Amino acid sequence: MTSSDIAPLAQIQSTIVLAGAGNMGGAMLAGWLARGLDTCHLAVIEPQPSDDIKAQLAKGVRLNPSPKGLGAVATLVVALKPQSFRDAGAMLKSFTAPSTLVVSIMAGTTIASIGEVCGGSVVRAMPNMPAAIGRGITVAVAAHNVSAAQRAVADALLRAIGSVEWIEDESLMDAVTAVSGSGPAYIFLLAEELARAGVEAGLPADLATKLARETVAGSGELLHRSELASSTLRQNVTSPGGTTAAALEVLMGPDGLQQLMTRAVIAATRRSRELAK
Repeated sequence: MTSSDIAPLAQIQSTIVLAGAGNMGGAMLAGWLARGLDTCHLAVIEPQPSDDIKAQLAKGVRLNPSPKGLGAVATLVVALKPQSFRDAGAMLKSFTAPSTLVVSIMAGTTIASIGEVCGGSVVRAMPNMPAAIGRGITVAVAAHNVSAAQRAVADALLRAIGSVEWIEDESLMDAVTAVSGSGPAYIFLLAEELARAGVEAGLPADLATKLARETVAGSGELLHRSELASSTLRQNVTSPGGTTAAALEVLMGPDGLQQLMTRAVIAATRRSRELAK
């Protein structure tokens, strides 16, 4: 998909319903409004809206309207917790028609299951937590009956929270979930453990925490901005026989980070498959 294929949010003139306005749904809502989506075309289904969501609703977004009051819904975005999805099936179905685009960001919920419950034309997507600051990465896969125009709308809605990659093979979504969906937790754990190790080395806890947080955040931003491969950036900070090399001998040695990360991603991929409905 090229940039010319993306439907600008400000140009969308059809009704969009967001079902679920928790952390990720709320991030999507904020991104849509920031990028010019007209509130008169937007409705939110959320029985317990947070103060942040209420502030967004004050801009004119409709909250918990009846399906009859909305009329035809062109797009339904499902941002519910996977475990509550089927219980909400009748409610979701009431907002869809055969021509409705259904965009799901629920982990471990297949296109077939979404289509069974909701009907419509389904796009399954997996965003991640940095979507909260507009720096997420989302991977999406479309059912065979999703039109080019619907795919463009889905892309625009997802791109409001970060970059988007499209795949054709839905079976890859379990590995996507393991790498990018769960990945932020791995990075936060790195910061946590780096701080803990700093305390073990004699640093005050508050200083160790600040050093770890700023190092992880700054390194991530450098990786984002640089065109160099991560391996090249690592090599650039590693002097032969120096302190970094000594640490990397441990991290890259037997039972080191490579083996641990491989096992972690395999475990998360396996669990995603187990949760698939």
